[in-house]
Amino acid sequence: LVILAFAALLLVISIALINNTIRLAIYSQRFLIKSMQLVGATKNFIRRPFLLFAALHGLIAAFIAIIILLATLIYARKEVPEIIILNNYREFGLVFIGLVIVGIFITGISTWFAVSRYLRLKSYNLYR
Repeated sequence: LVILAFAALLLVISIALINNTIRLAIYSQRFLIKSMQLVGATKNFIRRPFLLFAALHGLIAAFIAIIILLATLIYARKEVPEIIILNNYREFGLVFIGLVIVGIFITGISTWFAVSRYLRLKSYNLYR
């Protein structure tokens, strides 16, 4: 129960960090977003490149997490050979797929909300 609470706390902290980082990156592009709106670009046309970059960043983050997890598992198998749970590769595949999906999902949702915020922003609020 303690480990589950600790994992939930780390999840909330990581989502907050990812969300703030993405919001800051999109904040720096707010003038580009407004310029695209002024020349008639649709909301989905403006969102698309941001969402693609978010998916790419989520994919890269998931692969980094997978590499770290594999290195940890290899080290654990070397240090404690009695661990039998490390022999089920099917479960590892599901965990890896889950990491990729969650990585893309979190960055995609954060990007969607951040871009939507700047799409609703009025021109006179750009400098605030």
